[in-house]
Amino acid sequence: MPVFSLIIINKAGGLVYQREFQPGLRKLSTNDYLVLAGTFHGVHAITRSITPKLPLSIPPSASTATTSTSTSTSTPVPASSSLASPSGTGTGTGTGTGTGTATPTPASSAYTYPNPGIPATGLDTLETDKFRLTCFQTMTGTKFLLFTDPTMANIDGVMKQIYEIYADYVMKNPFYQLEMPVRCEAFDRHLGGWLRGRA
Repeated sequence: MPVFSLIIINKAGGLVYQREFQPGLRKLSTNDYLVLAGTFHGVHAITRSITPKLPLSIPPSASTATTSTSTSTSTPVPASSSLASPSGTGTGTGTGTGTGTATPTPASSAYTYPNPGIPATGLDTLETDKFRLTCFQTMTGTKFLLFTDPTMANIDGVMKQIYEIYADYVMKNPFYQLEMPVRCEAFDRHLGGWLRGRA
């Protein structure tokens, strides 16, 4: 299954590399590629910022008031339930008089991403009946956009190998300046050779 094109965007949204691997593709001008890179960077940032967050479950000790003699084995209570309590004392299970109050937390800290160990990402895949666009973002913010056939399997493996070739021949190049256009003959040669070899 063919890889059509690769675009690399720096962390500021600038186009630093573009290459087509299949002959006969519709030609875009350099300006079109610059617009595509900037537009994708903006859409990626927007989709990252609107990633849904889930309400946190706050342990009972943080959202309830109990006396020192009561012991509780209750399950965590959602943050919204302590704010919705009519007495303002939370939903404690203790036998106290209700003099302690739960301190409300800011709305932004009462929510978290579905998997807090993994940072929120933006647009990862865009698929049409003619091509699939897959985005891989590095920890430094560089984005690799790979245009492939929509039926191509193991795109994650291909992206990982492209990133390894990039790390070996671009990032380890003492003459390469970060965030600048990639002009590295060894990278072009090894990338093209690897993609031709897997076809």
